[in-house]
Amino acid sequence: MSRRLLTLLAALVPAVLLLVLATSATVPLVAMGPGPTYDTFGEVRVEGEDGVETVPIIEVSGREADETSGALRMTTVAVRDNLTLLEATRFWLDPVQVVVPRDQVFPPERSRDEVRESNAAEMMGSENSAEAAAYRYLGIPMQPRVEGVDPEGAAAGRLREGDVLTSIDGERVSDATAVVEQVSARRPGEEVSIGFTRDGREETTTTTLQPAGPDGDPDQGRLGILVGDTPADGTDVDINIDPNVGGPSAGLVLAVAIVDKLSPGELTGGAEVAGSGTIRPDGTVGPIGGITHKIRAAREAGATEFLVPSANCAEAVQDPPGGIRLIEVDTLRGAMEALGEAVSGGQPPTCG
Repeated sequence: MSRRLLTLLAALVPAVLLLVLATSATVPLVAMGPGPTYDTFGEVRVEGEDGVETVPIIEVSGREADETSGALRMTTVAVRDNLTLLEATRFWLDPVQVVVPRDQVFPPERSRDEVRESNAAEMMGSENSAEAAAYRYLGIPMQPRVEGVDPEGAAAGRLREGDVLTSIDGERVSDATAVVEQVSARRPGEEVSIGFTRDGREETTTTTLQPAGPDGDPDQGRLGILVGDTPADGTDVDINIDPNVGGPSAGLVLAVAIVDKLSPGELTGGAEVAGSGTIRPDGTVGPIGGITHKIRAAREAGATEFLVPSANCAEAVQDPPGGIRLIEVDTLRGAMEALGEAVSGGQPPTCG
C-alpha cells in the first residue's frame, strides 16, 4: 500500500468516526420550540369502550351547550429529547428553537415516568381549576365532588369518585377550597367524620387522617382524595385532552372555553384566538413557561389574538411574530372583558 493511500486513510478514519458519533451518539441536550395547538371548540379522538371515538374537547351534559364559532386554541411547547450532536447543532442554528441542558427539563433525580406523571397530575388539577373558575364566573352554585381516591390514602374504601361532600366533622363544606381548608387544619392521626351524598343518598363515614406526604406540611392531615367543584344544578363538563399534553398552562383557555360553551353569545366573534396561562379556582391567571414558543405556534395555526398572563408580557413582546395581538390578562373576568373589546373592534389591554 502506498504512503499516499495510508496518509489518506489516516485522515479519513477520524473524520468517519466523528461523523458516526455526530449522527448516532446522543448528547445531554433538549430542543424546545413551538408545539401543537388544540382548538378547545373542536374534537379529539379518544380510546372508548367500543374502540377509538371522536368526542368534543369540552363536553357538556346536564344542559344544552351553546354554539361556538371561530377557534380558541390551547398551545404547547414541543420538547425534543435524545438528540444526536448533529440534531442538536441543527436545532441550535434554528432561530425558532432553543437548545438547553437536559437537566433543566428532566431533573436527574426524577425519571421520565415520574415527570410524565407529575405533568398529568398538573393537567388534571388545571382542568378542575378551569371548571371551578368558569362556574364561579357564571354564578353557578357549586358543591365539592370527589374526583379521585388514592388507593393507599385515608379515604380509600370509604369514599369513591363521584361522591359529593357535604360536611367535615359536622361543619358544612360548600366547595373544594372549604374541604381543603377543613382537612389541612387538622393533624395526622386525628379522626374525622365526613358527610357525603352518593346516588342521591346522604351518608357519613369516619377515617383517620394521614400525613400530607413528603412534599406537604407534615403537620397537616391528608384524606388522600382529589376534590373538585361541580355545579349543584346538574351541569357537568368533561374535558377530553390528548394524554400526551401535560402541565398546568392550559387552565386559562379551558376556563374561557367552558364559559363560552355555557353562556349565550359568540365569545370570539368567529375570530381565531389562542392563549396560555394557569388559573386558580377564584379566576386568578398565573404565568407559564415557553410563552414565545406558544405565541409562534398560535400564529402558525392562524390565530390573530393571544391571551397572555400579565407576568409573561415582558417576555412575550421579545420578537413576536407579526399579525397577532398580545392581549394582557390577569383574571378570567379580565380575559372575558378583553375578548369582548377585541371582537367588537375596541382596544383591549395589550402587552408592551
